[in-house]
Amino acid sequence: MIGVLDERPGTRSLLTAAGAAPSVHNTQPWRFGIGDDGLVVLYPDLERRLTVADPRGRSLHISCGAALLNLRLALRVAGYDPVTWLLPHSEEPVAPLAVVRPVPSVPPSPAERALYEAIAVRRTNRRPFSGCLVPHPILEELVRAARWEGADLSILEPVEDDPLLWWVGTSERRLRAGSDYRAELDRWTTATPRQDGIPFEAFGPTGGRTLARDFRGSEVSSGGAARWEERPRLALLGTRTDGPYGWLRAGQALQRVLLTAALHGVSASFLNQPLDLRDMRGQDRAGRTRHLQMIIRLGYGTPSPPTPRRPVSDLLTP
Repeated sequence: MIGVLDERPGTRSLLTAAGAAPSVHNTQPWRFGIGDDGLVVLYPDLERRLTVADPRGRSLHISCGAALLNLRLALRVAGYDPVTWLLPHSEEPVAPLAVVRPVPSVPPSPAERALYEAIAVRRTNRRPFSGCLVPHPILEELVRAARWEGADLSILEPVEDDPLLWWVGTSERRLRAGSDYRAELDRWTTATPRQDGIPFEAFGPTGGRTLARDFRGSEVSSGGAARWEERPRLALLGTRTDGPYGWLRAGQALQRVLLTAALHGVSASFLNQPLDLRDMRGQDRAGRTRHLQMIIRLGYGTPSPPTPRRPVSDLLTP
């Protein structure tokens, strides 16, 4: 076994970084295996899959891809190159999604260290943002971050947002009209302390025009109405292929974008309700040359509280 995995503290730091990734409804649907040969294997935790809102497993794979990017950064900071194989089509009963072999390498660059340090401060911010727009040089850097991981990030001009926001609002209402969807949402939203899910303090306000998913459930009340930014800056993350391989690529690109944004003090949240509705309805996507995977809202907001995380011991496969 190679050096970075020889000691328990080293393993703990790797998995702590991986486990800090964003995930759909903070389900944290990942597990890791560490072999005697030094390989790190990423598995999906299928007990944490959203069977109603994510029937294809698209969001699960994107979440695991984000965890994989964090793992890669943690290895680079430890002085290793993370040689990575994506294996989304394995026929094993619980198929591994990726295998990472740490190879001794040169010390990390300052840019790699900065991205790694951003893992601890990145938050999903579902609150209203200020009216200040993100400068174009920062947006261009986010586009490059997505491209680094094989994905495309399209930044929409504010004048283009209204049709998309209408689509988001309509999808939100249609989703919440389903009792199965609401029951699944209830499972992952809570007003009581736990190690996963979306806690009350991380909800966005609702009422009137809203730019956040409505997480209200049977245990919690509304976060209250608020004044949202009039001209939100939205970005679309897409991949050239759909399916598990493309989703894992999208997750890695998403996390690199989010960490880059965090370095510049830019907040982000997601408006993926139309994509959830599309997946639930099984709409045909054949023939498309670009597949939309994430709808991201960018801006400047007040600090958002951290969401809970599972202990490292819970992330290891038996």
